[in-house]
Amino acid sequence: METFIRTIVHVSDEEYQDRVWIEGRGPECDDFGEFVNYFLDESEAILEKYKDFAISDAQYPLLKKFEDEVRIFAIEMDRSYLPQVFLKSSEWKKIMEMAKEILKAFNYQKKI
Repeated sequence: METFIRTIVHVSDEEYQDRVWIEGRGPECDDFGEFVNYFLDESEAILEKYKDFAISDAQYPLLKKFEDEVRIFAIEMDRSYLPQVFLKSSEWKKIMEMAKEILKAFNYQKKI
């Protein structure tokens, strides 16, 4: 669950996206495609049995809506894969704000 939540942290962090997803500077080795594949695979399994992952009834709809938005965005983004452009879009900014709301709902504190 910690790794799953960390992917949501990455979505909420514009500096991370610029540094890692666009510029390819580490130390992390990650890109937008890897995020999408990992997040959608894991979210499906987690949401299916969310109570087993200590996700509350209040947190579930936030996470489900976020998953839906990421899925829709990823499908639309596939048509023109230019992260330098689409990561600055209003649709992505909405997803970034949703990620911040989820982190708040999960009382997640970024580890330094």
